[in-house]
Amino acid sequence: MNSNLTSSPAALSARQMLIVGATSVGFVVSQLDVSIVNVALASLAHDLHASLPSLQWTVDAYALAFASLMLSAGALGDRFGARRLFVAGLALFALASLGCAFAADAPQLIAARALQGVGAAAMLPNSLALLNHACGDNRRLRAHAVGLWTAAGAVSIAAGPIVGGMLIAGFGWRGIFWVNLPICALGIAATCAWVDDTPHSGDARSIDLPGQALAAVALAAFVGAMIELRPLGIAHPLVWGGIALALVAGGLFIVVEKKSAAPMLPLSLFADRTFSAAVTFGVFANLTYYGMVFVLSLYLQRVLGHTPLATGLAFLPLTGGFLLSNLASGPVVARFGSRGPMIAGALLDAAGFAALAFVDASTPTIALVIPFLLIPSGMGLAVPAMTTAVLGVVARERAGTASAVLNTARQAAGAIGVAAFGALASHGAGGAEAAQIVAGVKWSAGISVGLLICGALTARLVAVRQTGGEGSSGRAARLGE
Repeated sequence: MNSNLTSSPAALSARQMLIVGATSVGFVVSQLDVSIVNVALASLAHDLHASLPSLQWTVDAYALAFASLMLSAGALGDRFGARRLFVAGLALFALASLGCAFAADAPQLIAARALQGVGAAAMLPNSLALLNHACGDNRRLRAHAVGLWTAAGAVSIAAGPIVGGMLIAGFGWRGIFWVNLPICALGIAATCAWVDDTPHSGDARSIDLPGQALAAVALAAFVGAMIELRPLGIAHPLVWGGIALALVAGGLFIVVEKKSAAPMLPLSLFADRTFSAAVTFGVFANLTYYGMVFVLSLYLQRVLGHTPLATGLAFLPLTGGFLLSNLASGPVVARFGSRGPMIAGALLDAAGFAALAFVDASTPTIALVIPFLLIPSGMGLAVPAMTTAVLGVVARERAGTASAVLNTARQAAGAIGVAAFGALASHGAGGAEAAQIVAGVKWSAGISVGLLICGALTARLVAVRQTGGEGSSGRAARLGE
């Protein structure tokens, strides 16, 4: 497709809207599976005899594979074409979903979830690279398209609990994985029909296998240590050994990336203040959101006694908040730039989490409506702005790598949030479970408020506007080297 701009600088053409729809399918299915599993926790615990750590691993196996491989997937997309990687990711995700649906026990489900994460890693950065390519160098057009793309993913995150509750009520927990098959098939067909590939970088250098391995070890070791912290205790060799291994592997990863001729994580990207600030902001946003949704799912089902369907309906305000704020974010960012929406979004998000610090075992579900509206309103405003900021400071041929860096950091943070906040909710044993979960909600909410205030301060470092692509300033070209 010719990437020439439409006559209106912020108006997407019909073909570009089709491309937004096709690329959004991959984002939708990858984000849907981040949240849809949360409402199945009680069913999985009953049917598969899964412990709380097993439930955390069910969520985090997906997130870890997703985060660990996204950088390599983005680099492969830059090298061989984003469309090829995107379609392969959709196909693998569908096959892995079949494995989840047929899982006979928790270990099988966890393994299939990890394979889903591999497929999602191939989809997400390359879907964004395809979208960015379709918008050319037009900053306002890109902001509009990214707003719609992000809205689709954000609404799928928020709708996940509702869709999951309905599927579980009608078909059991296995239904939440069967639904992925037609979505993936639609995405493959739409991409082949409407989406042209990105330019190939022509870089024939080998994949950074040492960096890839060290990144995976560091993430898995740290998240595993967090999940097993409460059951085993800090003195257990698996816990402190996991933390030590994560620190060593993380340090070696940075050393390897500095010396590598073809690093999976180009550290030069972080020389730009806007890029570094936006990635840091994404870490705070995902850690708090995914960690809290996991704990709140436990709270609604194990403390308030809701069914999966009732739990999904309780999360309904999240869907509306995400939809409205994401649709509003595109025009706002196009007019005012990224910094203001990121700051305002972080503060709205923090206000929602602050309201959750007052819940207890007798809190009526209706009292959760206000925080469940504030949280997605803040995230829906901030996340498209954050994504636009990242894309605005890199050359278009490195968009896959840059978006992979951003989303790797976000997915890794989400996995850490589930592990850490889940550990706060699982202290102790026996009849005090409800009190433990309530305490976990309060602690997690307080930590989230603090992190989001830090996020608002970090967003002040973002440039008010980004030129994008290969603009006249030449900054983006330097970052693409």
